[in-house]
Amino acid sequence: RAATWDELPAEAVRPGVSRCAFGTEACQLVMNTCQPGMELRPHSHSFDQIALITSGHGRYHVGETAHDVGPGSVLLVPAGVTHFIETVHETMENIDVFAPARGDYLHLLAWMRDEPRTADDAR
Repeated sequence: RAATWDELPAEAVRPGVSRCAFGTEACQLVMNTCQPGMELRPHSHSFDQIALITSGHGRYHVGETAHDVGPGSVLLVPAGVTHFIETVHETMENIDVFAPARGDYLHLLAWMRDEPRTADDAR
């Protein structure tokens, strides 16, 4: 399976935030688009998360530390640690990596199950 992020169906999460995903139940990439002025939602979960900033600049808060981030920044968010993204003055995009996939995000992969598989998908 091959696609570009722009081709994937996105869902609105809350005002200023949308996401789409690529993967399987074993591993999942989630692209988040965060607009300036978005509602901040500090949260934690019971699994590790890797975040890669692909565009824009801002602050990624992990625990008590605010990291200034931009394209190419990579962060580890350990299980149980409160975290959130804060945009500064431009749209930010980041890819979150989950292995295994988040159960509450599996619906984002429905488009992959609905498409017919090709010989290229088996490679």
